[in-house]
Amino acid sequence: MAAGPTIPLHEIASAIGAELPHGVDPATSVSGAATLDQALASHISFYDDPRYIRALRATKAGVVLVPSGFDESVCPVVLRVANPSVAFETIFEKFAPVPVSDCGGIHPTALVHDTAEVDPTARIRAYAVIEAGVQVGANTTIDVHAFVGRSSQLGEGCWIHPHAVLREGTLLGARVVIHSNAVIGSDGFGFRLAGGAHRRLPHRGFVQLDDDVEVGSCTTIDRARFGRTWIQAGTKIDNLVQIAHNVIIGPHCLIISQTGISGSARLGKYVTLAGQVGVVGHVEIGDRVVVSAKGGVSKDTPAGLQLMGTYGIPAKDARELVAHYRRLPKTAAKIKVLEQELQELRVMVEKLSASAPSALG
Repeated sequence: MAAGPTIPLHEIASAIGAELPHGVDPATSVSGAATLDQALASHISFYDDPRYIRALRATKAGVVLVPSGFDESVCPVVLRVANPSVAFETIFEKFAPVPVSDCGGIHPTALVHDTAEVDPTARIRAYAVIEAGVQVGANTTIDVHAFVGRSSQLGEGCWIHPHAVLREGTLLGARVVIHSNAVIGSDGFGFRLAGGAHRRLPHRGFVQLDDDVEVGSCTTIDRARFGRTWIQAGTKIDNLVQIAHNVIIGPHCLIISQTGISGSARLGKYVTLAGQVGVVGHVEIGDRVVVSAKGGVSKDTPAGLQLMGTYGIPAKDARELVAHYRRLPKTAAKIKVLEQELQELRVMVEKLSASAPSALG
C-alpha cells in the first residue's frame, strides 16, 4: 500500500482519460492506492481479471478502475478504462514518495582509485569501492557498500544497489540495474581431477550485460573461462538465479527465480524460464521458448515450443502424461479387477476342458 498526497477524483479521472459517473462528487479525495483486498475507503484499486470478481465485490476501496465493458453494479465508484492495470500504474506513481534527488559526486567515505574515470553526474555513495581503471558513465549510481572491480566499464544511467559486486572486467551497457547482493563475474564452477583432487580451472573471461538488463538480488552470473558470458539487451533476471560461465542469453528474455543455467548454454530472444527451471550445459534454446516452473531442458529446443516437466517435453504431451499419472490408482484398481475376472475365466475353461471328454463319451 502506497502512502502519498491526497488527490481529488477529477484529477485522477483526467490523468487516465476516464469519465466520472453521474452524481459522483469530483472533489472526492483519494489518499492512496492499494490492492482490492487491502484497500480502504480512501483508496483507489483496480480490477481486470474475472478471477478476482469476488475480491471486487468484497473490497472496501472507494474507487476502482474497471474495464470499459464492465457492467456489474458494485459498491465502489468505478472508473472505466481500456486497460485498468496500466491506468493503475499511472495513478500509483502519483502516490509514490517523491524520490530523493541528489547531484552527482563521490561520498567522502567511498574508496575510488586514482585511475578510475567517474562522470561528474555519477553518484558514488558511502563506502562504495571503485578499483583501478574503472569507467563510470553519466547519471550512474554506485550505492552504499557496492564493489566495482578493476577495469570494469559502466554505461550511463546504471544503478548498482547496496552490497552488489561487479568483479574485474565486467562490462555494463546503459540503464543496467544490479540489485543488492548480486555477484557479477565470479569464477565459473570448473574443475579438473588431477592427482586424486579437484583442481580449479582458471577463468580469464568476463561478463557483459547489454542495455536495459536487470539482475535481481542474490543472483550470480559467472565470468567466462574464455571470452564472455553475455546477457543481451532488455533481458530481466529475477532474484536467486545462477548463470554459469560462457552462457549467452538473447535479448528480452525472462529468467525467473531459482533457475539454474549450466555452462555454455545459449538462449534465443524472448525466452521465458519459469521458477526452478534447470538447463544443462551446451544446449541451444530457440526464440520464444517457454519452460514451465520446475521444468528441465536437456537437449536443443526449436523455437516457439512450450516445455513442461523434468525432461522438458512439449506442454501438450506433458499435460496428457500428468492426466494419465493422476488416473493411475483407478487404472490399477481396474486392472486388478480384470485380472481377477481373467483368473475366474481360466478356472471355468479348465473345468469345461476337464469335463469335455466324459460329455462326449
